[in-house]
Amino acid sequence: MNEVVETLRKIEDNYRLFQQQQFSFVRALEHSREEAHDLIRPVSSIVQVQCYKDHHCYNATDRRILNMFISICNDLRNLCQRLETVHPGDSVTKGLLEKCKVLLNDSNDLTAIRATYPHGVVNYLSLEEARNRYGGVVSLIPIVIDSMREWITYTKRHLLYTVSRGRATSKKETPISQTPSAVHCAARTAIGNKQNVPLQEKDFQKYLAENQRPQQKAPWRPPGKH
Repeated sequence: MNEVVETLRKIEDNYRLFQQQQFSFVRALEHSREEAHDLIRPVSSIVQVQCYKDHHCYNATDRRILNMFISICNDLRNLCQRLETVHPGDSVTKGLLEKCKVLLNDSNDLTAIRATYPHGVVNYLSLEEARNRYGGVVSLIPIVIDSMREWITYTKRHLLYTVSRGRATSKKETPISQTPSAVHCAARTAIGNKQNVPLQEKDFQKYLAENQRPQQKAPWRPPGKH
């Protein structure tokens, strides 16, 4: 789990650098679309960005920023596969992973997705760009990262709950295991007390018999009036 958290942290660091260059990313897409004579349809998939980079991008700066986007998507895809092996999960974690896998599919249509608060990536675009061109593609990475964070948070809570329940169960079992010995000791004490009672009474009677003074008889007097 720690390795997964560290990997996601590195991806987030790379994304922060990419996010600082969002204007360059949008301009690179604009230049590539012009070269491809593809100015009508929106940028709607990862494979479309890959095609622009490979066949319609002739500027080193544009190529670098497009490649950075694709690289982050690949890192997220690899991490998504890794999450499946870390913890078998339940319906919640499986649902989050399935969402990530669908979003990161090369040909998945991104036009309908939008990153919302606290992400401001869409706000940095003009109304036309956000609505009809780049709103989906700039929203992809933050949405996937949020889902992976949610996966990690939920899984940590689930594992912590399981461990705490295990500890609580072991604590409850400890007194139960000690109970028979305690009962046995109590029984032995009670039996010992019962044996001691008649013994003490016998000794007391013997003590009385040995220490009781004989009654003194009155002196003999002849009959008659005294």
